[in-house]
Amino acid sequence: MKDLHVHTTFSDGANTPREMIEAAIEKGLTVIGFSDHSYTSFDESYCLKKGFLTKYVDEINALKKEYADKIEVKLGLEQDYFSDYPSFDFDYLIGSVHYVKVGAEYLPVDESQDIFVENVNKYFGGDYYAFAKHYYELLGDVPTKTGADILGHFDLVVKFNEGDKLFSTKDERYSTAWKQAADKLLKTDIVFEVNTGAVSRGYKKTPYPSFEIIEYLKTRGGKFVLSSDSHSSRGLCYAFSEFEYLLK
Repeated sequence: MKDLHVHTTFSDGANTPREMIEAAIEKGLTVIGFSDHSYTSFDESYCLKKGFLTKYVDEINALKKEYADKIEVKLGLEQDYFSDYPSFDFDYLIGSVHYVKVGAEYLPVDESQDIFVENVNKYFGGDYYAFAKHYYELLGDVPTKTGADILGHFDLVVKFNEGDKLFSTKDERYSTAWKQAADKLLKTDIVFEVNTGAVSRGYKKTPYPSFEIIEYLKTRGGKFVLSSDSHSSRGLCYAFSEFEYLLK
């Protein structure tokens, strides 16, 4: 029982690393991995603050030793596509795309529905498929750009599209975009996370990626790991038992 996508007060989480470890032990986890957001200079609202990376690394490494007889603690980082490459040795990296870039503007993919819709209208002429295509082009390059071991929330671009209320995920333009990214990623040894974070926070009824994408990846040899993308102790291993069948 492990959860490797976990955020703390070092970035946009609600609990300290120690509080998350204690909760993980109480839930019966054998491994907890910390993956706070890497620093992005153009948006400091959600990530490790500038100059805090050393403190983060030191604290997690200290907790590793302190809790070694109770739980295995791993030092990770959620490395954004547009972050500088980290200068420390991590146990693993989760590579994610949280923005697309148009000119000098970084447009968040998952900040809010209002911002998402506004940016699609302003920069893509209301064409959600063009936005998705741009997103998936970046996603396909995540292993090269970030050096990641795990791919974060494959289809994050549908966070605000539950029930296809903004665009159709069955449209050929959308499926072509994600399949091109998937085919490129499958040529690497990156592991795909099945991420229950949007389910726990009420945005979606199913994890990232969609069942269709999971099946596509699985039949082509893709490897998976369950993750909660938890931002509080309550979210650890959220609905893992419910969705475990997807990995079998």
